[in-house]
Amino acid sequence: MELQHINLDQLKTTTVNVRKKGAKDTDDLVPSIRSLGIIQPLLVRPNCEGFEIVAGQRRYHALLKLADEGVTEPVPCMVMADGDDAKAIEASLAENIARLPMDEIDQYKAFAALVSKGSEISEIAAQFGVTERLVRQRLAIANIIGPILTAYRKEEIGAETLRVLTMASKKQQRDWWALYNSDDYAPEGYRLKQWLFGGNSISTDNAEFDVSDYKGAIISDLFGEEQYFSDPDEFWLLQNQAIAKAKEDYLNDGWSDVIVLDVGAYFPAYDYVDTSKKDGGNIYISVSNDGALTCYEGQLSRTEAKKKLKAQAGANDEEKAEKPELTKAMQNYLDLHRHAAVRLELLDHQGTALRLAVAQIIAGSQLWQVDADPQKANTDAIAASLDENKAQAKFAEQRQTIRNLLGFDENADEPVVPRKQDWDRRVDVYEVFAKLQSLTDEDVLKVLTFVVAETLASGSAMVELLGSLLNVSMSDQWSPEDTFFDLFKDKQAINAALKQVGGKTVADAHITSTAKLQKDVMRQYLDGTRKPQKVEWMPNYMAFPMKGYTKRGGLDAVNRWSYVKRHVKAA
Repeated sequence: MELQHINLDQLKTTTVNVRKKGAKDTDDLVPSIRSLGIIQPLLVRPNCEGFEIVAGQRRYHALLKLADEGVTEPVPCMVMADGDDAKAIEASLAENIARLPMDEIDQYKAFAALVSKGSEISEIAAQFGVTERLVRQRLAIANIIGPILTAYRKEEIGAETLRVLTMASKKQQRDWWALYNSDDYAPEGYRLKQWLFGGNSISTDNAEFDVSDYKGAIISDLFGEEQYFSDPDEFWLLQNQAIAKAKEDYLNDGWSDVIVLDVGAYFPAYDYVDTSKKDGGNIYISVSNDGALTCYEGQLSRTEAKKKLKAQAGANDEEKAEKPELTKAMQNYLDLHRHAAVRLELLDHQGTALRLAVAQIIAGSQLWQVDADPQKANTDAIAASLDENKAQAKFAEQRQTIRNLLGFDENADEPVVPRKQDWDRRVDVYEVFAKLQSLTDEDVLKVLTFVVAETLASGSAMVELLGSLLNVSMSDQWSPEDTFFDLFKDKQAINAALKQVGGKTVADAHITSTAKLQKDVMRQYLDGTRKPQKVEWMPNYMAFPMKGYTKRGGLDAVNRWSYVKRHVKAA
């Protein structure tokens, strides 16, 4: 930038200046400029007719008033480079945000302009020293219908009312605006929030199902213009089934994913960009507290949209994978239980164990040092759960048998093959060799089979390969218990699992229910409180090979199986 003195007739205002209100309120500036002149130069940039003012509109209007008094000296200006709209908006906002207060609409338009130029919310907040929450609050004004915005600019409604209305659907806003313009009372401020979200009044207009399917009473007002469901529970049962059907239709139509938000959850549209179906756009279904649905079709978060643009441009930077449906703790839990069942089954397949041992000697493996698998649990709860696993207990019994064959002491908790941290307690190799010389071939093979099983690495691709090869059935050794349900957290996966346990109708009826409630319903089916007989169920995660419930991937056991299954086919 450079300082120039520019004649007043070469200056004009510009659309990039964020101040739309109060720019001509210059009564406090005129006396100061008349006495002292322009202390802070205007920020301008050239255009085809001279220069446009990026920051300094109030000083400019003050100078126009002084020009009427005959004061027409050149104006000191800092001249910016031409054509940089984003930088011009930032410069204007940076100056105005600390001066004469802009209202929410000015700030919203300024922030929205920066977002359209590619700025992130965190970047806008840092640039102007405000919180990200304030930026998001201003961007939420995009949800407000035009007549309400106009009324706010005319100071006919207050700021608190405007802020509450950002959380309302377009239909709720139109209903409130009609009420505001009628002779009836229109709630404002905190009463408006109660009007929007309080009570159980659910209009029949919000039903996504055939109202004739509703068996309860329908209440009409005195004039019969509005009708309400008397039984909210029955409404939500039918509404959830309709939502589940809508989700299914979207998926069948080829959309990548359909996300049903929690009831009352706000969808921040400003964080998403319109994206076509073929380019990976998703469907977001927003459900208000009064049951009204808003379907946001073809939406992709700005972060994901940027990733796709980078990929299309040939960017090679490794991007962070989408959040998998299982936490690391849950995957550790599943690895340990599956490992316990597979290695027990291995004891009955001595030929397989012998061949596995030879392969490990030739090619090596994670544990061929040789050490016993430490079976390390991430939490005490997972460790306690593993202690209850039937396969774990049976394996401990077999360990004692092998220790007796080798003449070891009778402490069954000690592995036959020492773990890495216990190398100082390793027995003399010649003593073990001499003992094996006295055993029959059958007993030696039994020891070898056990040692191979004890050194099978938990969480490895070999567990997945053996589980499939040996047709391991987890139902013989494990059943769903509290630790499993505590670690099962992905709501979309939980709803799919509920469909297996209770059927499609039950799962659809609970599609907007909390994850906790859906898991409670599953438990009721499994312990027999929902039906005369218990439902027998084994989750996809305990199958060999493992399967997930969503398309998001990120499951270690599934990835391991994808790697090894080609070798099974080749064999």
